[in-house]
Amino acid sequence: MTSAGAVTRPRLRPLRWQDLPEVQRIETAAFPDDAWSPAGFWGELAARPRRDYLVLEDSAVVGYAGLDLAGETADVMTIAVDPDRRGQGHGARLLDGLLGRAEAAGAAHLMLEVRADNEAAIGLYTRYGFAEVHRRRGYYQPGSVDALVMRREVGHRG
Repeated sequence: MTSAGAVTRPRLRPLRWQDLPEVQRIETAAFPDDAWSPAGFWGELAARPRRDYLVLEDSAVVGYAGLDLAGETADVMTIAVDPDRRGQGHGARLLDGLLGRAEAAGAAHLMLEVRADNEAAIGLYTRYGFAEVHRRRGYYQPGSVDALVMRREVGHRG
């Protein structure tokens, strides 16, 4: 909060190596059954510039998102928001950031994969014009949860 009592809006910025402890905390809270390891995040950051990661931050990291830029088709690698900060539009801000980066890199399409039981994420992606193109049966373990593969054109909303 500012001294006048107004709430500050979290800012979007590139992920830094120093953010990884906070990112790992959110990752473990958001995805307890299949969280990425710290080594996995280090590997993702080492793959720059093909991999592009953002964080949303106020006094701490609120969420993060990653993108694979591979030519005409870009892939959302991950989007996660601190469970205590969900429902405030942070996921949409992160997705907007990824869409902007994909467009700037010249991608024509954006792909993603989401757990079929993640209704909040599916709702967000559908509002952003993503459509299911494939279903991977029993992909996520444990629990044998299907993965929905979704796609949308870049530079076109809804």
